[in-house]
Amino acid sequence: MVKEMEETAEDQAEPSRSSKLWRFRGMLVSSATKFRRNLNDSNNVNNGSDEAAAAPTLPQDPPPPLVQPRPGGLLSRTENVKSRGTKIAPAPAPAKEVPPPVRKIPTDMDMMKEKFAKLLLGEDMSGRGNGVSSALALSNAITNLAASAYGEMKKLEPMAPDTKVKWRKEIDWLLSVTDSIVEFVAVTQNKEDGTTFEVMATRQRNDLHVNIPALRKLDTMLLDCLDNFKEPHEFFYGSKDGEKAQRSDDKWWIPVPRVPPNGLSENNRKWLQHQKDSVNQVLKAAMAINAQVLNEMEIPEAYIDSLPKNGRVSLGDAIYKTITEDFFDPDCLLSSLDLSSEHKIVELKNKIEASVVIWKRKMNAKDNKWGSAVSTEKREILEDRAETVLLILKHRFPGTPQSDLDITKIESNKDVGHAVLESYSRILETLAFTVLSRIEDVMSADAQARGSATAEKTKSIKVSDKVAVAKEETEQQQRETEGKTTNDENADA
Repeated sequence: MVKEMEETAEDQAEPSRSSKLWRFRGMLVSSATKFRRNLNDSNNVNNGSDEAAAAPTLPQDPPPPLVQPRPGGLLSRTENVKSRGTKIAPAPAPAKEVPPPVRKIPTDMDMMKEKFAKLLLGEDMSGRGNGVSSALALSNAITNLAASAYGEMKKLEPMAPDTKVKWRKEIDWLLSVTDSIVEFVAVTQNKEDGTTFEVMATRQRNDLHVNIPALRKLDTMLLDCLDNFKEPHEFFYGSKDGEKAQRSDDKWWIPVPRVPPNGLSENNRKWLQHQKDSVNQVLKAAMAINAQVLNEMEIPEAYIDSLPKNGRVSLGDAIYKTITEDFFDPDCLLSSLDLSSEHKIVELKNKIEASVVIWKRKMNAKDNKWGSAVSTEKREILEDRAETVLLILKHRFPGTPQSDLDITKIESNKDVGHAVLESYSRILETLAFTVLSRIEDVMSADAQARGSATAEKTKSIKVSDKVAVAKEETEQQQRETEGKTTNDENADA
């Protein structure tokens, strides 16, 4: 045991002795290095002095590698690291420039998919199922497309080419839905042996088959009419700021057309009248199709429940008394009412339509609410008179907003075919009325210019007549004076 303890003590002392030897060796090396440097310095100063005593030969460290300094006198971090003999990682290669992503232009197919996706979701892109019906979504899509294409038409000018292309392309997409609305019809086919037989085949529904091509024709006529105004004509439009004070109606933002001082020429006036007649035909045809489609739509039960119990309450005592008279004149009735604003016109339409619905329900007598002791013949007469007044209102004021009954029918409609026909005919009716109003503005400016020219001409004629009369009176006075002077001279002689 004593021996093992001694060996353990010797093992522990060996590291301490080795560490002391290494420190002593380092001290000798540093002192030898200093002595060598001092000896070299003294030899360089004295030039030929005796050589110093030989220093003890000791191992020397290898000299550091030579590093060329930079022009600035400082070594870079990499060169300092290299001078110390440390390995460094190579510099990373410069990153390649990534080109910006190329924006993909959506194709017609992508745009059509996006549009029909919105229609299938009922204009509710959140996915919560709160969208409207397919019919109402399609009706809103056609209305919004027309608003973006036509907007507020302020002048008689052609549609922009890109806007025209967009309108025709997207309206074809929306109208293509009607190709799938079909009905079964009997078709005759012939066999090889000459016998004939009938089979049931599908065909586009009859109202769509008739009205869609007619509406497309009306649309083309309106675009062609607008294209006719691309050539320079005698009328023009001035600056907007200088015309606000001249326009007396509420549409102050619409520019006022200008014509020559003497008005339009005879040829230009006839051409403008021809354009007005063409647009008026389009307006009447679109109004007829729209009225037919609205009449075929079912009346919502919510609208029926909101009506009063009789038509007299809806119309009022004054109008009801006029309609029930023996000798009824619709023009006399309209002339006695205040129709100075669109709000009053729409209010009158709402009253008349409500009374018509009430009388029809009472004639059918579907429930006790609409039962009455009044004869059916009298109710038919009242209904006919009310519808006559309503028709005159629609044709006399074509640009008025829709009535409550029409709005309720459109919102509650579930028939996609009716929705397409109603919205397409409505926007064509609105566009035709707008074009007709702009043409009438030009014709009104022409009439005003011609009236002013005629007044100036009449005024100039009156002035010239007065000048001629005054000149004749002056000459007469001169003749009388000369005659009086002659008589006086003769009397003196």
